[in-house]
Amino acid sequence: MSSPPPLLDAEEAAPPRRRSRSRSVVEWLIVLAIAILVSLLVRTYVFQVFSIPSGSMEPTLHIGDRILVSKLSVQWGTIHRGDILVFKAPAAVRKACGDDVADLVKRVIGLPGDHLTSKGNTIYVNGQPLQQPWTHNEPIGRNIGQVTVPTQHYFMMGDNEPDSCDSRWWGTVPRSSVIGKAFVRIWPLSRFGFL
Repeated sequence: MSSPPPLLDAEEAAPPRRRSRSRSVVEWLIVLAIAILVSLLVRTYVFQVFSIPSGSMEPTLHIGDRILVSKLSVQWGTIHRGDILVFKAPAAVRKACGDDVADLVKRVIGLPGDHLTSKGNTIYVNGQPLQQPWTHNEPIGRNIGQVTVPTQHYFMMGDNEPDSCDSRWWGTVPRSSVIGKAFVRIWPLSRFGFL
């Protein structure tokens, strides 16, 4: 018959527990660091949430709405007329609009190479009336004049046409300033929906 294993006293049992506790803390710190890194990478390269600061996109977007913006759809995709973009505010915004904002949210009206003008409340793109299936406020307000959109630039307007300081005031937006496409309103929950 073999003898039973010797009993360990409390001092001998404590070190493994301390090691397992410190190992657990290290594991949690690693998990937390990975989560923060993934969050930063997603925010930088994939998606970002923006808040609407003004009424220039009403009735589509209201002040305080939160939108989710896809950055990959601009980097690897195509920008279409009617898309809602978030972009770095051109320097002229401060002077033209008296607004000191970093980013703006507007709708694409003119693509590179398009010729734009307006008469009355009708916007013309390449001589044809612009079909606007999205909701927007009229009258148009400030006329467009005669604009040819440069290569790699976009002509942007707010859906609240009479009350939007946009490309009619400060010119076109270079593609390099585009942050991403807005594709879903996430707040308030009562107005959640794709754009």
